[in-house]
Amino acid sequence: MSRRKAPTKDESALLPPFAALPDSAIHVPVSGDDFEHARTALLQARVLGFDTESKPLFQAGAKDTGPHLVQFATCTDAWLLQMQYPQTFALTREVLGNAQITKVGFGLDNDRHQLQGRLQVEMQNVLDLDRVFKRHGFGSSTGVRAAIALVLGQSLRKSKRVTTSNWSNEQLSDSQRRYAANDAHAPAMVYAALAAWEAKQPPPPPQPQSAPRPDAATPWTTPTDGS
Repeated sequence: MSRRKAPTKDESALLPPFAALPDSAIHVPVSGDDFEHARTALLQARVLGFDTESKPLFQAGAKDTGPHLVQFATCTDAWLLQMQYPQTFALTREVLGNAQITKVGFGLDNDRHQLQGRLQVEMQNVLDLDRVFKRHGFGSSTGVRAAIALVLGQSLRKSKRVTTSNWSNEQLSDSQRRYAANDAHAPAMVYAALAAWEAKQPPPPPQPQSAPRPDAATPWTTPTDGS
């Protein structure tokens, strides 16, 4: 089976816009009470969209101190946790280490490496949705924009200017808040609609199996005739 092609950026742009969260549903905890409310909501969720943002590095050899922002989202709300607050460390460790909560996102290998190194937490029950689409014949990095087009028939626009903005700022701009919320909310929405989408897809191509080595030993069998 030949590799399937995901919608291009231009093709996705022709679709209706992604139904983003209203500003009132984007939460940026600052106070102790804010973090307690966030903790209660996050630990009650069964599935959370997940992503991180880091201050871009423009100089070769510059030390990466990210991530500077961790985002979690349900289908109705998003929480943007800034690493400048000690409460963020504790809450992020608790959510990522909770095996009862499925964390879903795209391209999570780098996020996993950064967070496990910085937080010293073993991430539990994390699903990289890129692997789901690869199983259905797409490339290894489908990405959130193409996935939104495939599964929801919507266009997710991502501003390069905001992508490369300073995510270590003490106060996020409105455009940063919306961008970061989308990056966690979109995977949550894809996952919610994924089973229905998968049911309509052709059977996934068979996975290649490695041939046995020529020098592999023949397994022993147990005689059944009593000899």
